[in-house]
Amino acid sequence: MEGEDAHVYSGSMWLLVSRVLLLLACSTLPAGAVEDPAHALDLIKPNRQQQAKDFKIAALDGGRLNLADFKGKVVFLNLWATWCGPCKEEMPAMERLWQRYKGEGLVVIALSMDSGGAKIVKPYIEQAKYTYPIGLDPKMEIAQLYGAHSVPSTFIIDRNGALRAIALGPRDWDGRASFAFFDALLKDGKPRG
Repeated sequence: MEGEDAHVYSGSMWLLVSRVLLLLACSTLPAGAVEDPAHALDLIKPNRQQQAKDFKIAALDGGRLNLADFKGKVVFLNLWATWCGPCKEEMPAMERLWQRYKGEGLVVIALSMDSGGAKIVKPYIEQAKYTYPIGLDPKMEIAQLYGAHSVPSTFIIDRNGALRAIALGPRDWDGRASFAFFDALLKDGKPRG
């Protein structure tokens, strides 16, 4: 083969070889597997292991939320506000994540940064029917403690109280990557018995 025919043949061979390589690469993962769920969720992993900073804060239900009370559980700590569109966008997925994993040791805590406190937050939560614990941080003390400069910001804390991942901005918390991430995190450090 010469000239144009050889070029078309080599282009066709390259296309065939690349498709075979793609099929081989895909066949090494189990069906439905996510190669690196933290990467797929665009999570920030701390460079060094650090304990999550403890806090005590007023809860929407009138009680108190104390991070130390959730030791032994995986904590999904979300900072949000009623005026934040992206926050409202991810909250239904947070509820579905909570419903899926709360029996396996996951706690979803959403801390409102609304300066109006409960009078602003309560009607929104009741209308939306979210059932996970809601905390009130109108002076943004916890946001400052965690170094959060925007909402939504999410901090994922493992069963031993270590900060494992941070998400800046909304995420699909009830998608395949999220399920793979939390499946692994909930198994990690789980008491055997």
